[in-house]
Amino acid sequence: MTRARLIGIAAAVVLAALAFQAGEYGTLDWLKLRSQLGAERRAVRDLDRQLDSLQRLARALETDPAAQERAAREQFGMIRRGELLYRLVPRVDTGDESDIAGERLPVTSFPLPPPR
Repeated sequence: MTRARLIGIAAAVVLAALAFQAGEYGTLDWLKLRSQLGAERRAVRDLDRQLDSLQRLARALETDPAAQERAAREQFGMIRRGELLYRLVPRVDTGDESDIAGERLPVTSFPLPPPR
């Protein structure tokens, strides 16, 4: 091969590499954007599932008395007349080694006033 031919081949390879990689949106940028697109699509799918779940919960809270009661009990600590409410109160860490994981937590009850 002549020297001019080698220079021509080298120039062609360099130009091909520049065409492949260079520019504002080169191949590496395209691959990166493609990866981000996949991640964003997964995030949208997860958010769609979460939205569907929240819509079902909202519909149940609007129409289902059992769901309304469950929410009132869990979120607001509401109870029915004649029931007793028991709350578990975690121990305060005093630095004493007697607070071992797995010990029973103290139970506090709050009796309701008698019905009127």
